[in-house]
Amino acid sequence: MTAYEPSGTPHPAGRGGTGAFVRVGGVPLHVLVEGRGPVCVLSAGLAMAWFDWDEVAALLVAAGRTVVRFDRPGHGLSGPATAPPTTAGEAHRIAGLLDALGYGGPGAAPVTVVGHSIAAFHTEGFARLHPERTAALVLVDASVEEDPRTVLPAALRTGAARLAGRAVTAAGLPAAVGPAARRATVRASRTGGGDPAARDLVRRCYRTGRVWRGALLENSRYPDMAAELLVLRAARPLTAPATVLAGHDGSAGRGALRWLGRQADLADRLGARFEVAEPAGHLVMLDRPDQVARAVVETGGRGTADGDG
Repeated sequence: MTAYEPSGTPHPAGRGGTGAFVRVGGVPLHVLVEGRGPVCVLSAGLAMAWFDWDEVAALLVAAGRTVVRFDRPGHGLSGPATAPPTTAGEAHRIAGLLDALGYGGPGAAPVTVVGHSIAAFHTEGFARLHPERTAALVLVDASVEEDPRTVLPAALRTGAARLAGRAVTAAGLPAAVGPAARRATVRASRTGGGDPAARDLVRRCYRTGRVWRGALLENSRYPDMAAELLVLRAARPLTAPATVLAGHDGSAGRGALRWLGRQADLADRLGARFEVAEPAGHLVMLDRPDQVARAVVETGGRGTADGDG
């Protein structure tokens, strides 16, 4: 593994630790690897970080899994993005990360990939582009776009995102309101309370313009990644067992029920098992970490059973 440590001081591993760095595609990616056993890769949604999987990771390690958590470029502690993201690019980034960690090459066991929100595009893309490396796929309150359309050209949206990121950083907004904005977003996106993340880690990530710029850049390419995934679905079959796990806060509101319907439709399109996590907001891994971990273990087990049979 090629390690990259900007401070020159190794990070502690384990729960609450901050792992190490590997360079993939020219970008230093922050990664934390824990446990032993079949490998699970966890990828969080827009502007989220590795520590948002803490509870899920602890449960998976206890269940005999190796857990790989990483931050995409411009997220968490990873270096800034060198180019706008694409679905295939992020799928190949996962493959490159696994290679760098020694989980690739001839004879390597396939892995379970878990994607939350926008990262569902990337992990489904990985499962389709690297079927031989995929044991199972779990989508956690996945982003869904049945007919993605854009008004402005991608280059214009990307340019605007970069300008906004530079302006936000120059104005000092990340340092002034970054951690508070993170905590407010987390509270609004779950049913189980506030933000459980350690304050020092939140400050370390969300006081930086790098994370704000990374989130703006990734969000600017959201419709393009959704459209790219639709093309992949038509060209590359999904061969691994899959689960779609949708969050539901228990309300009977039209918006909540429509979201559940779209998640169920996604499961149908993928031939996946559909499961509802309730009560849970969008951040299902924080509200129902037990259910997320169980879905990962059970879906991965289905893949093993299918492979053995």
